[in-house]
Amino acid sequence: MNFQDLPKPFFVMAPLDDVTDTVFRQIIASCAPPDVFFTEFVNVDGLMSPGRPKLLKKLRFTASEQPLIAQLWGLQPANFQAVASQIADGSLARELGLPEGVNFAGIDLNMGCPEKTVVKNGACSALINDPDLAVEIIQATQAGAGNLPVSVKTRIGFSVIDLSWIGLLLKQNLNMLTIHGRTRKEMSKVPAHWDVIGQVRELRDKLAVNTLIVGNGDVVNRQQGIELAQKYHLDGIMIGRGVFHDPFVFAESSPWEDYTRQQKIELYRRQVQLFADTWQNNERPLPTLNKFCKVYINDFEGSKELREQLMSAKTTGELLNLLENAKK
Repeated sequence: MNFQDLPKPFFVMAPLDDVTDTVFRQIIASCAPPDVFFTEFVNVDGLMSPGRPKLLKKLRFTASEQPLIAQLWGLQPANFQAVASQIADGSLARELGLPEGVNFAGIDLNMGCPEKTVVKNGACSALINDPDLAVEIIQATQAGAGNLPVSVKTRIGFSVIDLSWIGLLLKQNLNMLTIHGRTRKEMSKVPAHWDVIGQVRELRDKLAVNTLIVGNGDVVNRQQGIELAQKYHLDGIMIGRGVFHDPFVFAESSPWEDYTRQQKIELYRRQVQLFADTWQNNERPLPTLNKFCKVYINDFEGSKELREQLMSAKTTGELLNLLENAKK
């Protein structure tokens, strides 16, 4: 995949752990697919350990979720290189059961996750404070990836806004750089600093003209994303939590506002059925579905009561029965 061939601005579905798995990506693909999908973030150190089988679920995908970028995190450069090589030569996709010719379109390095335990271990956004290791990880991944695109998703600083960190990344010959417009300290407690994302794009123009810049933070619909991309001259826009408000968020014209009660229930039923079919060996716990319930079961008469019933269900079979009865 050549990122330069994507439309401008292109739209990316953000990686959200325990949310944007293959099941939810397939639902979004059937509604209104983004230009680029990301996997959940998966630990390379775990993949290169006896715990590998338990982590592969995070990388599962189908041919409908394309182009798909594998997002990696961890601490050991050698493991980044090894996993990148497995992705690039297609062996990891074959291990996941994909047919020949179906593969990941790129590799992204998570240097932005602010989660406390991850940061305490020195990974993800903690790498902002360890630039030498960050560069070593990027170079190791690029060595393993060969011609496969390598990108980074990060924040605008750790405790304070730090454009020197961004400048360092821009000097690494990345294919794409996604900027979440907050520091790690800010988490998601303040509005995203889109003016700083604009400054990153200006820095890109000076340091790395071939690196695409993607903005991320608080985008809830496509039109807002287009306006931000135009205002700050960005190549792409990443949408994360916006998918919780509208499964058609990537559509040029979303029908979601006019969806009927029956249509919303049916879409959730499809996700539950796909969940049951995909995770037949209980790789994902049933409560994973609870966080999606309000996406669909909302804004219609009796939705609160139906949600309460669904959230109490113990099996996918019970969920499906409740949803089938609710459609009547």
